[in-house]
Amino acid sequence: MTTQQLNSIWVDADACPVPIKETLFKAALRTGIPLTLIANHSMRVPPGGHVRFILVPKGYDVADHRLLSEVIAGDLAVTQDIPLAAELIEKGVEVVSPRGEVLTPENIKSRLTMRDFMETMRASGIQSGGPAVFSNRDRQRFANVLDTFCHRQRRR
Repeated sequence: MTTQQLNSIWVDADACPVPIKETLFKAALRTGIPLTLIANHSMRVPPGGHVRFILVPKGYDVADHRLLSEVIAGDLAVTQDIPLAAELIEKGVEVVSPRGEVLTPENIKSRLTMRDFMETMRASGIQSGGPAVFSNRDRQRFANVLDTFCHRQRRR
Protein backbone atom coordinates (compact mmCIF):
# COMPACT_ATOMS: atom_id res chain seq x y z
CA MET A 1 0.00 0.00 0.00
CA THR A 2 1.44 3.38 -0.98
CA THR A 3 1.07 6.51 1.07
CA GLN A 4 -0.08 9.54 -0.86
CA GLN A 5 2.01 12.64 -0.18
CA LEU A 6 0.33 15.42 1.78
CA ASN A 7 -0.36 18.63 -0.03
CA SER A 8 1.45 21.67 1.33
CA ILE A 9 0.43 25.01 2.75
CA TRP A 10 2.08 28.08 1.19
CA VAL A 11 2.00 31.60 2.60
CA ASP A 12 2.51 34.90 0.81
CA ALA A 13 4.07 36.05 4.07
CA ASP A 14 5.07 39.67 3.42
CA ALA A 15 1.75 41.05 4.69
CA CYS A 16 0.37 38.05 6.56
CA PRO A 17 -0.76 39.02 10.09
CA VAL A 18 1.25 37.52 12.95
CA PRO A 19 -1.79 35.78 14.52
CA ILE A 20 -2.36 33.92 11.24
CA LYS A 21 1.29 32.86 11.04
CA GLU A 22 1.07 31.59 14.63
CA THR A 23 -2.06 29.59 13.78
CA LEU A 24 -0.30 28.12 10.74
CA PHE A 25 2.80 27.18 12.76
CA LYS A 26 0.69 25.31 15.32
CA ALA A 27 -1.25 23.48 12.60
CA ALA A 28 1.91 22.41 10.74
CA LEU A 29 3.58 21.15 13.90
CA ARG A 30 0.41 19.35 15.04
CA THR A 31 -0.45 17.72 11.70
CA GLY A 32 2.89 17.32 9.93
CA ILE A 33 1.55 19.13 6.87
CA PRO A 34 4.45 20.98 5.20
CA LEU A 35 4.22 24.76 5.61
CA THR A 36 6.31 27.22 3.60
CA LEU A 37 6.37 30.99 4.06
CA ILE A 38 7.76 33.15 1.26
CA ALA A 39 8.72 36.79 1.81
CA ASN A 40 11.24 39.43 0.79
CA HIS A 41 12.22 40.20 4.39
CA SER A 42 13.48 37.91 7.14
CA MET A 43 11.13 36.42 9.67
CA ARG A 44 11.40 33.86 12.41
CA VAL A 45 9.82 30.47 12.05
CA PRO A 46 9.74 27.70 14.64
CA PRO A 47 12.36 24.97 14.38
CA GLY A 48 11.27 21.65 13.04
CA GLY A 49 11.01 19.81 9.78
CA HIS A 50 7.51 20.87 8.83
CA VAL A 51 8.00 24.65 8.63
CA ARG A 52 10.37 26.38 6.25
CA PHE A 53 10.99 29.93 5.14
CA ILE A 54 12.11 31.11 1.70
CA LEU A 55 13.67 34.57 1.52
CA VAL A 56 13.39 36.08 -1.94
CA PRO A 57 15.07 39.26 -3.20
CA LYS A 58 13.15 42.51 -2.92
CA GLY A 59 11.32 43.43 -6.07
CA TYR A 60 7.91 43.68 -7.63
CA ASP A 61 6.06 40.33 -7.36
CA VAL A 62 9.25 38.31 -6.70
CA ALA A 63 7.60 36.42 -3.82
CA ASP A 64 4.46 35.90 -5.92
CA HIS A 65 6.44 34.40 -8.80
CA ARG A 66 8.31 32.07 -6.46
CA LEU A 67 5.08 30.90 -4.86
CA LEU A 68 3.52 30.27 -8.27
CA SER A 69 6.54 28.24 -9.35
CA GLU A 70 6.42 26.01 -6.26
CA VAL A 71 2.72 25.23 -5.63
CA ILE A 72 0.88 22.26 -7.10
CA ALA A 73 -2.81 21.54 -7.54
CA GLY A 74 -4.41 20.64 -4.23
CA ASP A 75 -2.06 22.77 -2.12
CA LEU A 76 -3.46 25.55 0.08
CA ALA A 77 -2.17 29.11 -0.40
CA VAL A 78 -2.71 31.98 2.02
CA THR A 79 -2.68 35.40 0.39
CA GLN A 80 -4.57 38.66 0.34
CA ASP A 81 -3.20 39.48 -3.12
CA ILE A 82 -6.23 39.08 -5.40
CA PRO A 83 -4.35 38.87 -8.75
CA LEU A 84 -2.03 36.25 -7.23
CA ALA A 85 -5.04 34.37 -5.91
CA ALA A 86 -6.53 34.29 -9.42
CA GLU A 87 -3.34 32.75 -10.82
CA LEU A 88 -3.19 30.20 -8.01
CA ILE A 89 -6.80 29.19 -8.58
CA GLU A 90 -6.02 28.63 -12.27
CA LYS A 91 -3.36 26.12 -11.14
CA GLY A 92 -5.87 24.21 -9.03
CA VAL A 93 -4.61 25.57 -5.71
CA GLU A 94 -7.04 26.21 -2.86
CA VAL A 95 -6.79 29.85 -1.75
CA VAL A 96 -7.80 31.55 1.47
CA SER A 97 -7.21 35.11 2.63
CA PRO A 98 -5.81 35.77 6.11
CA ARG A 99 -9.34 36.87 7.04
CA GLY A 100 -10.70 33.42 6.21
CA GLU A 101 -12.33 34.26 2.89
CA VAL A 102 -12.12 31.26 0.57
CA LEU A 103 -11.37 32.42 -2.97
CA THR A 104 -12.74 30.16 -5.70
CA PRO A 105 -13.23 30.06 -9.47
CA GLU A 106 -16.80 31.22 -8.77
CA ASN A 107 -15.92 34.37 -6.80
CA ILE A 108 -12.45 35.43 -7.99
CA LYS A 109 -13.65 37.40 -11.03
CA SER A 110 -15.90 39.61 -8.92
CA ARG A 111 -13.06 40.10 -6.42
CA LEU A 112 -10.70 41.15 -9.26
CA THR A 113 -13.34 43.56 -10.58
CA MET A 114 -13.83 45.13 -7.14
CA ARG A 115 -10.07 45.38 -6.61
CA ASP A 116 -9.63 47.13 -9.95
CA PHE A 117 -12.54 49.48 -9.21
CA MET A 118 -11.08 50.43 -5.81
CA GLU A 119 -7.64 50.97 -7.36
CA THR A 120 -9.21 53.31 -9.94
CA MET A 121 -11.01 55.20 -7.17
CA ARG A 122 -7.79 55.61 -5.17
CA ALA A 123 -5.92 56.75 -8.29
CA SER A 124 -8.54 59.46 -8.82
CA GLY A 125 -8.00 60.72 -5.28
CA ILE A 126 -11.01 59.21 -3.56
CA GLN A 127 -10.13 57.83 -0.13
CA SER A 128 -11.81 54.55 0.76
CA GLY A 129 -10.64 54.37 4.36
CA GLY A 130 -8.70 51.12 3.92
CA PRO A 131 -9.51 47.65 5.20
CA ALA A 132 -11.19 46.98 8.53
CA VAL A 133 -8.99 46.16 11.51
CA PHE A 134 -8.02 42.47 11.67
CA SER A 135 -10.33 40.90 14.26
CA ASN A 136 -10.70 37.76 16.35
CA ARG A 137 -13.62 36.83 14.09
CA ASP A 138 -11.29 37.00 11.06
CA ARG A 139 -8.78 34.78 12.87
CA GLN A 140 -11.50 32.26 13.76
CA ARG A 141 -12.83 32.16 10.18
CA PHE A 142 -9.28 31.51 8.95
CA ALA A 143 -8.71 28.79 11.56
CA ASN A 144 -11.92 27.03 10.47
CA VAL A 145 -10.81 26.95 6.82
CA LEU A 146 -7.35 25.73 7.82
CA ASP A 147 -8.84 23.04 10.04
CA THR A 148 -11.00 21.77 7.17
CA PHE A 149 -7.94 21.55 4.88
CA CYS A 150 -5.91 19.73 7.55
CA HIS A 151 -8.69 17.19 8.19
CA ARG A 152 -8.91 16.42 4.47
CA GLN A 153 -5.16 15.85 4.35
CA ARG A 154 -5.23 13.46 7.31
CA ARG A 155 -7.93 11.33 5.64
CA ARG A 156 -5.71 10.72 2.61
